[in-house]
Amino acid sequence: MTPGARSATLVFVVTEDWYFCSHRLALARAARAQGWRVVVATRVDRHGASIRDAGLELYPLSIRRGSMSPLGELRTLLELIFLYRRERPALVHHVALKPIIYGSLAAFLARVPAVVNAIAGLGFVFVSRSVMARALRPLVRSAYRLAFVGRGTWILVQNADDAVAVRSLGAPESRVALIPGSGVDLARFVPTAEPDGPVVVAMVSRMLRDKGVFELVEAARTLSRSHPSLRVRLVGPPDPANPSSVRAEALAGLAREGVIEWCPGTDDIPGVWARSHVAVLPSYREGLPKSLLEAAACGRPMVSTDVQGCRELVLHERTGLLVPPKNVSALARAIARLADDPELRGRLGRGARKHVQRFSETRVVGQTLDLYAQVVEVVR
Repeated sequence: MTPGARSATLVFVVTEDWYFCSHRLALARAARAQGWRVVVATRVDRHGASIRDAGLELYPLSIRRGSMSPLGELRTLLELIFLYRRERPALVHHVALKPIIYGSLAAFLARVPAVVNAIAGLGFVFVSRSVMARALRPLVRSAYRLAFVGRGTWILVQNADDAVAVRSLGAPESRVALIPGSGVDLARFVPTAEPDGPVVVAMVSRMLRDKGVFELVEAARTLSRSHPSLRVRLVGPPDPANPSSVRAEALAGLAREGVIEWCPGTDDIPGVWARSHVAVLPSYREGLPKSLLEAAACGRPMVSTDVQGCRELVLHERTGLLVPPKNVSALARAIARLADDPELRGRLGRGARKHVQRFSETRVVGQTLDLYAQVVEVVR
């Protein structure tokens, strides 16, 4: 499809409605403005009205990220086959593991001409060392190989390391596109002066072990002795559908103990950064973390791990400080360094805002729409 074409249908397949609204809603709105008819297939929880209010059509899926039920997985596959045969989309955009695997098979069976499979980080199966993850890894690798080989299939990644990874799984280099993340709204997330009072270090994320929650908790314990006024604030809910989720009871207990502060969630993320001095994300692996994009846009210096996705945003000594993954001592030292040095925080925060300009939502959405046009033109 070329810009301005009419009636062509674009289908997004995403596991959760909240994730679609957080990461893909701006793209879907822009696609609709460009002339696409946009259908969103997702598990509907609390954000169905927001999707419909944006002028998008909503198709509820029974998909469950944490489910291993054969009947449940078969039902999801059949729902997608039915959807694709009914809507006859010109293009489908699958995001993350299950939508990619089931959506690609459904697209093949329904003869959908063009597919974009978006890898939003390789996730639990490739990051975790658990028995379950190790058992699933060969199966997922094989499923990805099949999902990547269709003539009309493009693979969308968020960082250079994941581009190498998908090519090793058989994705042709000519059909791997690198677009960094889902972008950040630079008009909504703006720099603000540091708040008065004790230094606040904030982590905005789902509460997952793989995000480095427990490393941050241990760093907070260490820092409570040398920096008793420092506040470490975790903002975000557990994610029971993810095997790496931290239980709410454990987080509440740590908060009562005074080790950390925990806010299960808020829609006011700019307010979180306005009330914080430093952003932290000690993750084991990322695609391109939206929380750090937003923190950088707000002019906050960052502490993160030297892993895929994070090092694209955290340039050591320029926009923040990088530490080795799973290294509590290094994490505590980096946080302490920023807590003790307001001039360093200011310099790195200004660098973060400057660096994040290249990840603006407008730019990322434009690159993705250009990819759609290229994909549709090639398979026409």
